[in-house]
Amino acid sequence: QVQLVESGGGFVQPGGSLRLSCARPRSTFSPYSMAWYRQYPGKQREWVARISSDTTTTDYADSVKGRFTISGDNNRQTIFLQMNNLQPDDTAQYYCNRDPPSLAWGQGTQVTVSS
Repeated sequence: QVQLVESGGGFVQPGGSLRLSCARPRSTFSPYSMAWYRQYPGKQREWVARISSDTTTTDYADSVKGRFTISGDNNRQTIFLQMNNLQPDDTAQYYCNRDPPSLAWGQGTQVTVSS
């Protein structure tokens, strides 16, 4: 059973932007906090950003603070990650999950930043 579906990744040049989406088919994210994570090849997933269950509070890893923005829709069925001023170090597979993660991981979406 697919629990999380990430989309919106792609290839961009340094300084570019992407907007990632994460949906949970036939369900909502309430009442859990949700987060975006990323994984570099051969590395463990790392936490990137968090949004509270009521979408009023957000938190970011230092490496993305000021460049990434996490948000959620009013129905709490989709969360987003707006990524601006992307840099090569942001190249990774991006995933969403609860915070802390407790759902089965989706396939993620690949973000590649390169000139």
